[in-house]
This record gives sequence, structure tokens and C-alpha cells, in this order.
Amino acid sequence: MADIVLNHVTKRYGDGFEAVKDLSLEIKDGEFMILVGPSGCGKSTALSMIAGLEDVSEGELKIDGEVVNDLAPKDRDIAMIFQSYALYPHMSVRENMGFALKLAKVPQDEIDEKVEAAAATLDLTEHLDRRPANLSGGQRQRVAMGRAIVREPQAFLMDEPLSNLDAKLRIQTRTEVSKLQSRLGTTTVYVTHDQTEAMTLGDRVAVMRAGELQQVGTPAELYNEPDNLFVAGFIGSPSMNFTAATISGDTVKLPFVDLPLSDEMKKALGDDRNDRKVIAGLRPGDFEDAELIDEDEGGVHFETEIDLIESMGSELFAYFTADHDEATVEKAASESGLDELSGGDASQMVARLDPSSKIERGHTAKLWLDPHKVMLFDPDSGKRIAVESEGP
Repeated sequence: MADIVLNHVTKRYGDGFEAVKDLSLEIKDGEFMILVGPSGCGKSTALSMIAGLEDVSEGELKIDGEVVNDLAPKDRDIAMIFQSYALYPHMSVRENMGFALKLAKVPQDEIDEKVEAAAATLDLTEHLDRRPANLSGGQRQRVAMGRAIVREPQAFLMDEPLSNLDAKLRIQTRTEVSKLQSRLGTTTVYVTHDQTEAMTLGDRVAVMRAGELQQVGTPAELYNEPDNLFVAGFIGSPSMNFTAATISGDTVKLPFVDLPLSDEMKKALGDDRNDRKVIAGLRPGDFEDAELIDEDEGGVHFETEIDLIESMGSELFAYFTADHDEATVEKAASESGLDELSGGDASQMVARLDPSSKIERGHTAKLWLDPHKVMLFDPDSGKRIAVESEGP
């Protein structure tokens, strides 16, 4: 096991394009780190530089305290698992898993011991003598993982390893990957574009956009304390709602309701509370059907016409329109990269409701909103206006 440190690492190609820009990231020994972001954000390039498949243009890359910028991939003691299983079709599972050790001239009895131990860990023992063609997609991916495990590397590097699996199998294999990493305790860097994968797998998650690191933190930190509009919009499903709003004294005026500012938010805003324009961010889960809320729970109520209802069984999604200054939201979305995530209607809002709600499409409904959960962002910089957490 080893820690991995990227210190101001940049990848620049011959035409001047920078796929990764000044990336500084410390991955702790035994940590499960996720690199996540939309296509083209530089996450796979960063992984390839750690593996040695891409040269580092600038900066310093260390594995277990050793600078590896000029070290060949085979000398870095890492194992990489790709989206493609890359199994040899003419070899059995046993032979595929032990092939790297055979090339390294490891004694056969030691190879057999390591392969059988890895197979037991991955529930592949009964498949050791089968060929890849006779395995399911999930089983093939486990063989690819087993091939990496038997090498006992300092780190696992995984590049979207579950992308080829169907939705149900992806969830099942995701659970297996999480249990496996926890059991082995091997430093793991995992690349995905799926924020659900990122939030459920990682000890910490690094969100990237256009080659730059936006924020790194635990899943809870990214969800509850996003640094900017991009992270706020990328993390969470359904995505956070955004609407133009105005600060007026002790109130933030949204298009559909006025909310009181907390003392902490007043302090964060300072004296700049006279007709200040902001972007308000509201998670779908911050809403509820007002008919299902007790009066003593506080919050604010407002009425709106419901455009669409989606029933998911365990929850309802109610869509309504916010008649706001779309130009402000669209400008902020464009500058922050939010428009890269969705080309949808900026005025469309979604509320996650209890499945017992009787709200119907095409009718005016009364919704409840928790004002303490609303986040405010500067429309020019895209930065969240952070509220200092209270001390113990």
C-alpha cells in the first residue's frame, strides 16, 4: 500500500491543449479516492499519468514517497483495471488471473496459492477452469479484478470498470468493489462519470471540470457544502434547482416565495444585503407537500401549478416552473460549467415528495420549503456564499 501525491501536475499535449491543469491532490495510504466529472474533464488523463501511460508535462508525481515522473509503468507497482476486461479468450480464468505472475517467473505453487485466494475473495472458485466466453459480464469484471489482486500492488487504478455492465449488475458489482477495497485496504483511485457511483463508493471524491480540480471532500461534504455552482449541480440526483434571487435586508426573495435569512447567512453576507443579486440553490429534498407537514416544523409555504408528476414508488417528483430572470441563471450556468451538465429548461424546478402526497399534475398545489437548507451563490464567481459552521 502507498500514498499517491500529485503536486501541481499538468498534462499538456503538442498542440498546446492542457488536459489536466495544475492538479494538486493527496491520496492517502489505503484510501478509496474517486475522480469524477463529465466527459473530457481530465479524470482519465490524470489516472493515466499516475499509471505512467501518459507523461507528466509539469509538476511532481509521487507514489509511496518516491518521485515517479520518469518511471516506467511496470516499475510503479500499480495495477490498472479498465472498462474493457481485456481477458485472453483462449485461457481459463485460472490462467488469466495468474498470467502476470507467470511472466514475472513466480513459482507455480505460489501462483496457484495467490490465484485460489483471490478467487475465493471474488467468489470465482467454481469458475477457475472456465473460459471468459462462458462467463457473465460481472464475472468477467471480477476476473479482471482478480488478475490485479494477485499481484498485490501498492495501488489499484480503475478506469470506469463498471461501464459495460447493465444497470442492475452495475449496482451489484459496485457493492462488491466497495467491500473488496475495504477488505484489502489497498490504495485505490477510481475514475467514473457517474456521480452516484462516486458518492456511494469513495472515502473522498475529487470533482473535476475542464482539466481543473473543483473540490475534493467526503461525499457528505460535497453534497452539503459545495464550493461552487458546478459541484452543487453535479452532485445529487435529481440535480439541485437553481433560481435567480435577490437579497433585500433580512429576506431572500425567490420568484415563488420569500425566505427569511438566518443570522449565520446575514453574517456571511455582511453589509451587502441591499438588492444584492444571487443564485439560490435548492435540493429537491428540501421541498415537501405542505399537507404532510406539521405546523410546528416551521418552514415556509407557497402555492404553484404542477407541470408534471413522476411516481418512483418510494417517492414522487413534482415539477413546476419558476418565473425568474433566466438570463442571470443561464449566464452563471455558462460561466460555471453547469450548462455542460444539462441543456434543460433553466426555469424548471423539481421537488421530491413523500409518495403519500395527493398532489396532481395540472393543479395548483401548496408546497413546503425548508429555508435553512437553501444555498446562495455569487452569480459572477459561481462561488457559494459559505456560512461558518458553529463550534462545539
